[in-house]
Amino acid sequence: MSSVLFLVHPDRPAAKDLAAVARTWWEAHGYEIVEAGDFELVCGEGEHEFAISFGGDGTMLRTVQLARPGRIPVIGINLGHMGYLAEVEPAGMQQAFERLLAGDYRVEPRVALEVAIHRADEAAVAQRTSAINEAIVERNAPGHTIRVAVDIAGVRFLTYVADGLLVCTPTGSTAYNLSAGGPVVSPNMRSLVLTAVAPHLPFDRSLVLGLDEVVTLTLLEGRPASLVLDGSHTEAIAEGDAVVCSAADVDARFVTFGDVDFHAVLRSRFSLADG
Repeated sequence: MSSVLFLVHPDRPAAKDLAAVARTWWEAHGYEIVEAGDFELVCGEGEHEFAISFGGDGTMLRTVQLARPGRIPVIGINLGHMGYLAEVEPAGMQQAFERLLAGDYRVEPRVALEVAIHRADEAAVAQRTSAINEAIVERNAPGHTIRVAVDIAGVRFLTYVADGLLVCTPTGSTAYNLSAGGPVVSPNMRSLVLTAVAPHLPFDRSLVLGLDEVVTLTLLEGRPASLVLDGSHTEAIAEGDAVVCSAADVDARFVTFGDVDFHAVLRSRFSLADG
C-alpha cells in the first residue's frame, strides 16, 4: 500500500481538524497515512509518495527537513500568515490532492544547507546537521557584538564585528536574511547568500555565492554565541569553534502546481503597487 506522511502543527486545532479531513480523503483513495512529530521519523528514499504539512511556513520547514533525506516531495497546506512556502490554502486542499493523484503537478528542487560544527577542542567534526532556510551564528548577550572570521572556499575573506553572520539559501532569502537587509533571491537560483547582521565595519553588503563556495564562520576571542538553524534548532558556539556551511548533496523537493507566482507573493507581502 502506498503511504503519505503527515506533519501537523501540534498547537493549532484548525490544523488537526484539516488533517483529519485529509486522512479520510487519502484513506478512501487507498493510501496509508503516517503521522510524525518534529523529527520523530527518518524517512528512507521512496518510503512515502508525498509528505504533507498542515500549518504555516515553520511547519513546512520541519516537514521538508524530515522528507528531504528520502527525496520525498512536500506539499504545504497553509494555515499561517506568510505563505511563502506552503502553497495550498485550506479551501483548495481537495483539488490539490486530486491534482496530485492525476500527476498534474511538478516537483521543484531547491538548495538546502549542510552545516558542520568543528569544535576548537576536538579533532573530528563534532556534529553535522542541515537547514532549509539559514544558519546563523549570533550573539548571546544583548548590547554586545561578536567577532567572526569568514573564509570562503578555504580562503580568508574578512573578520566581521557584528551582531551575527548568516548563510542562507535562496528559499531562506525572504526570512531572516531579508530582515537583515540581504537580497531577495529567486528560489529557482542555485546559490548561497552571506549576510552580516548589524555589522560594525564599513563593508556591510551581502555576498551571493556559488554552490561550490563553502563558507566557514569561526568565532574569535570574546563572548560566546549561538548557532541557530531555521529559526529554531540552537547549538552553543564557543571561542575557536567553526561552523562550515555548504550546499547539501540532496535538494529539498517542493510540490508546486504553478498557480502561485513567487513575485506576486512578494508584492502582496509588502503591499507593493506598480506605478
